[in-house]
Amino acid sequence: MLKRTMGILFALLLVGFLAACGDDTSGGDSEGTIKIGVLASETGALESYGKQTVRGFELGIEYATDGTNEVAGKKIEVIIEDTETDPEVARQKALKLLEDDDVDFLVGSSSSGDTLAVTPLAEEYETIMIVEPAAADSITGSEYNDYIFRTARNSSQDAVAAAAAIAGEGVKIATLAPDYSFGHDGVSAFVAAAEELGAEIVHQEFADQAATDFTANIQKIIEAEPEYLFVVWAGANSPWNQIADMNLQDRGIKISTGAPDIPALATMNALVGMEGFTVYYHTFPDNEINDWLVKEHTERFDGEVPDLFTPGGMSAAIAIVEALKNTDGDAEAAKLIETMEGMSFDTPKGTMTFRPEDHQALQELYAITLEEQEGVEYPVPVLNRVLTPEETAPPIMNGE
Repeated sequence: MLKRTMGILFALLLVGFLAACGDDTSGGDSEGTIKIGVLASETGALESYGKQTVRGFELGIEYATDGTNEVAGKKIEVIIEDTETDPEVARQKALKLLEDDDVDFLVGSSSSGDTLAVTPLAEEYETIMIVEPAAADSITGSEYNDYIFRTARNSSQDAVAAAAAIAGEGVKIATLAPDYSFGHDGVSAFVAAAEELGAEIVHQEFADQAATDFTANIQKIIEAEPEYLFVVWAGANSPWNQIADMNLQDRGIKISTGAPDIPALATMNALVGMEGFTVYYHTFPDNEINDWLVKEHTERFDGEVPDLFTPGGMSAAIAIVEALKNTDGDAEAAKLIETMEGMSFDTPKGTMTFRPEDHQALQELYAITLEEQEGVEYPVPVLNRVLTPEETAPPIMNGE
């Protein structure tokens, strides 16, 4: 009897031990779920960017998992939180995702200010954060930490493309940008690239990021008498209408910028003929993933084409799934960092590679001209040439 009792106790202990071994929570919960927290501006000045990113991310998970929403035998759960385009709210929502939801990854956000409020938490909680679409150089530069990987391009990548379009020996250029990290980093990077090509920067103007009246800012630019005005801007409150109203081009000041998303392009009819660059336009990339994205997006969203940051959201999702395939579903941060440094993966914009030194994704950008097209209500970016990942590779700015 004693032997039988001891045998039962041993069996129960063995079952408990095996259950405990099977309940390893590293890289997902006990149900085998990978949780991803997406921080996006679903409201606020960058609402359209948040919408594009979320749509792209959800499509990217579907594409990368062949519609199963599973990787390495684990379910993928996506939790979306609205940062309201407010850094304090972004931090609070990130803490909720990290502490209450116990996410394995963070993704976001639409604003560089929001993102910089969150990136220290990724290090503190030892959680990988994929930055998309925030572009401030400092994210993978002065504020870099090992847990941050960025599928978004950064301001220096934009600047290389922008400067190539207009800068040259003795060309006088003024800049206009919003007065926060995205604007300052964008201008700083552009100035460095333009001056290297021999241009003279005659004025730098920074406007309140929530401004709706740019009259005083534009007047200062006119007084500086530049040949070109290079504009760095993000958000619905763009300065294009006032730039047109104040007749800068009639005063001999040519405008150049990165072509924005479609809602902002609709305000830029006065800039037809402008040469610049863009992050993405749906007709540019020639690959199977972009073909799938355009087809599925158009079918699911009442004929809407994917916009400027939709492929970025998709790229972030593909990067996570690819990394988890390589680790066989292990979401432990140290393992992921080792796997993702130097990792190349296919996206709607072609092949991206996380540069080992700063975790910035090297990627294509596009030199364009804005043209009128029959039946289209906004100036259409027309491709001049693809700027390769090698051409647009930014300097390493994190001291590595």
